[in-house]
Amino acid sequence: MIAQKMITISRRHALHLLGAAATISAAPKLGFATADAVAGRLAEVTNGFSIGDLEIFLDMPEIAENGNQVKIAFEIDSPMTADDHVKAVYVFAEGNPEPDVAQFNFTPAMGACGATTRMRLSKTQKVTVLAAMSNGTFAKADTTVKVTIGGCGG
Repeated sequence: MIAQKMITISRRHALHLLGAAATISAAPKLGFATADAVAGRLAEVTNGFSIGDLEIFLDMPEIAENGNQVKIAFEIDSPMTADDHVKAVYVFAEGNPEPDVAQFNFTPAMGACGATTRMRLSKTQKVTVLAAMSNGTFAKADTTVKVTIGGCGG
């Protein structure tokens, strides 16, 4: 067995280390995406084209008791032919550190456009789903999800 010598640190040095650790742990809470960041991403993806009114069926809870796993499911009624299909679906969230949550790519060979996954929401926020169609048009749906702590609903 090899004996290792312990290094002693001063109280001042220990306080500096604790202060640095507290600062680093608080830093992620300072930068959340805003509605402007999501709007910027929408404009970037759509290249300024208008967003149409294709119906997107979005299934998300109104109140999420646990923000670590929030179910999101969407379905888009599309013929999924070579001339008319959904190319991609983007999911954005306003209150997360980054507005981009997920991107799903589709082809006509899939036959249907829909997906289900789970995402993490840091706080009560608006979630937006944007669909890019093969003909260059876009459609979107959004909903607000209230994230509670412990399921109190408050």
